[in-house]
Amino acid sequence: MKIAFQMDPIGPVNINADSSFRLAEEAQARGHELFYYTPDHLAYEEGRITARGQSLKVQRVEGDHAILGEMQHVDLSDFDVVWLRQDPPFDMHYITTTHLLDRLAPGTLVVNDPFWVRNYPEKLLVLTFPDLTPPTTIARDLETIRAFKARHGDIIVKPLYGNGGAGVFRLDENDRNLSSLHELFTGFSREPLIAQKYLPAVTKGDKRVILVDGEPVGAINRVPAKGEVRSNMHVGGRPEKVEMTERDLEICARIGPLLKEKGQVFVGIDVIGEYLTEINVTSPTGIQELERFDGINVAAKIWEAIEARRA
Repeated sequence: MKIAFQMDPIGPVNINADSSFRLAEEAQARGHELFYYTPDHLAYEEGRITARGQSLKVQRVEGDHAILGEMQHVDLSDFDVVWLRQDPPFDMHYITTTHLLDRLAPGTLVVNDPFWVRNYPEKLLVLTFPDLTPPTTIARDLETIRAFKARHGDIIVKPLYGNGGAGVFRLDENDRNLSSLHELFTGFSREPLIAQKYLPAVTKGDKRVILVDGEPVGAINRVPAKGEVRSNMHVGGRPEKVEMTERDLEICARIGPLLKEKGQVFVGIDVIGEYLTEINVTSPTGIQELERFDGINVAAKIWEAIEARRA
């Protein structure tokens, strides 16, 4: 198949951790032809969805992992699969790319399905399952967030459309910074904030469970660095081997059918203790760590699911 990757610049990626690199590596091993472009080179041109990018070959060589061809102008409808793999922030630029990629259906398969990526961003999709999540409020209004804090005491506040642990704050019972924090956030963004009750179990780790076509395939645990509330690997969280619990499987059984129905082939959910906190559909990570810990070739499972859809 002809495969296009819409992703952030490939040069700086960590080849031992980046999931997009591993997906490209597996696709290449399966005989597929690869093409790469960044989202700023996606366009609508008089009825066609086009991109300017380069042919791609990958190799597991530090500093020389991406062999790129000459810049080309291509019609994405000529491709069998387009991967939507750029990282958030989930802003209007990101949303516009999903609108454009929508127009490739049904001839070209876009993974994950951009219509539902747009309608189900990670911190909002969980609202469909309130019984699985910790107490949560989404608001821009300070009084609403203040009342939530009064009810729950110890809370986490973060940008609704952020990623990688950026801008995540814990405000405990004695904290007096909510007003200042709200002023800071609302001073540079029109986005609401999301507040959740703090879960002490996070000190033991924030579990990333990976689902392929709605089915759980494994999990890794991400343990916060000492003195940190954030477990994201972008900010120093340490990945560890972990087994899925009955509760993890119960959560997956509840959400899996919806993910499969909506074309979310590669999903990473976050579970702290007994609670589901996020459903990551935009650009989930963790497949290389899971492969190292458990020997599970998640990339192969993802490609098998895609090849079945294209059959």
